Amino acid sequence: MGRMNIMLFHSTYGPRPAVARAADRLRAAGHEVWTPDLFEGRTFDTVEEGMAYQEETGRDELLKRAVLAAAPYSGRGLVYAGFSFGASVAQTLALGDDRARGLLLLHGTSDLAENTAVDGLPVQLHVAEPDPFETDDWLTAWYLRMGRAGADVEVYRYAGAGHLYTDPDLPDFDEEAAEATWRVALGFLESLES
Repeated sequence: MGRMNIMLFHSTYGPRPAVARAADRLRAAGHEVWTPDLFEGRTFDTVEEGMAYQEETGRDELLKRAVLAAAPYSGRGLVYAGFSFGASVAQTLALGDDRARGLLLLHGTSDLAENTAVDGLPVQLHVAEPDPFETDDWLTAWYLRMGRAGADVEVYRYAGAGHLYTDPDLPDFDEEAAEATWRVALGFLESLES
């Protein structure tokens, strides 16, 4: 049994090899990891194609798939994690799960309802600086709203990295930023064990 139970959601590109590699890295650190496929086996070569699929499928249906994937494990106290689109899904699920142990956001955030309340949920965000999908104004507002909701938030920015800089198969890849992200993220997960 791993130290943390982690539900790791893929990006808008779908369940690409980078997601499996990230899960392997987390497992090597002793964690239990699940990587639900919200796109029913589809992967995409561009953000635009992935977003078109999301539009066509609908956010409610994608969230339903995520909830169904997490439900059998949520009693174990999950850490929700995700890449970009998957991070927004992870955030939505974590804020709705009072047993969530933590939230690890890679390259993405999501809006939250005004009445959202969590009791000191540990949250760590890793994001490029600048990031076309996560602008400075948005991140500032998000940080303040998460704080008001009761989350304990840490934000790490990586200057000059591309949006999905942890995926070695994409042009955004930045090895130095990716390694720094994983180092800090693994430390974050270790801190949740106590």
